[in-house]
Amino acid sequence: MSSTLYYIHDPMCSWCWAHRPLWDKLQQHLPDELAVEYVAGGLACDSNLPMAKDLQAEIQGYWREIQAKLGTEFNFDFWTNNEPRRSTYIACRAVIAAKNQQCEEQMIDAIQQAYYLRALNPSDQPILLSLAWDLYSQELEMDLDRFANDLESVATHKELQAQIALAKELGAEGFPSLVLEHGGERHAIVREYQDYQPVLAQIKRILAP
Repeated sequence: MSSTLYYIHDPMCSWCWAHRPLWDKLQQHLPDELAVEYVAGGLACDSNLPMAKDLQAEIQGYWREIQAKLGTEFNFDFWTNNEPRRSTYIACRAVIAAKNQQCEEQMIDAIQQAYYLRALNPSDQPILLSLAWDLYSQELEMDLDRFANDLESVATHKELQAQIALAKELGAEGFPSLVLEHGGERHAIVREYQDYQPVLAQIKRILAP
């Protein structure tokens, strides 16, 4: 019986960044036969408009809250070094374009580190192209021309809309969300940020014969 664990996320979601250490650890303990599928839920559609100052302050407040609760590292220079925009769809498309070349997880990691640690703006296409170059420089099988073309292709735009629709169909309540599909049923998995064991225990209970 095939089973799939859906990880519904946005690479520019601060709570997904906070969840990253637990997610990495959880994956090390998941059953080998369990398929993992990333679903880009899409926080904010494409926009060239500068982010409103009150929204900038609100998001910085989330960063401080996460940092205080979980110790997650953030580089607040982002807010002075860039002109922020409420626009994450392009980063989601970069993940899809990288998936076409089996580099999905590496691109998610690159976007998160660029945004939260290096104070770079993944809403900017040149930044995403530079991250693809970084992956290529790490000797990954990354065709840079293909990535650039796929980033804004019709197929990639359609795939992002399909993933956003799937996230809604799965009943994702915020990002990140985990949904386990097993035996024709879908199960919402508890959201934890510090202890992966309750998450793993729930998954194993559902998968148990």
